[in-house]
Amino acid sequence: MSRVIHTDGVGKRRQRLLQMIGVALRELMTQTAPDERTLDLAAFIAELLAAVADTVEETTAPWEKRDYWLKADRFRRQWQWAGQLSAALRGAVLAKDWDEIARLAAQVFAHVGHVKIPKRLRLGNAWEGSYRRLLAEEAGQQPD
Repeated sequence: MSRVIHTDGVGKRRQRLLQMIGVALRELMTQTAPDERTLDLAAFIAELLAAVADTVEETTAPWEKRDYWLKADRFRRQWQWAGQLSAALRGAVLAKDWDEIARLAAQVFAHVGHVKIPKRLRLGNAWEGSYRRLLAEEAGQQPD
């Protein structure tokens, strides 16, 4: 069996995830009143932040194999906000704490606000069902 070659590097995937978070944040900020769509958007952002945190580990694993411990630790510290905000946002969504969701969304924006979002990036309604998936994950079930 031959090895798998990814044409999309980890950095490109992380950048695309940040762009998707930016689009979802813009949608979240247009919400005038909290509703199910707000929960879907916030849960979607939490999922994306967890994916960003995973890419950090994927990036640092080869560095550690080469004994670049300092570089790996510095990179992890630089991106630790993604995992922390993902966990906090998940908790706020599950508690339906609207004020906390808004506060955390502002913190996420502070980290991804500089990311340029290409005009051709269309997500459609990719966030639909994210809240239901989060609830199923918390209950220990397989999401639909």
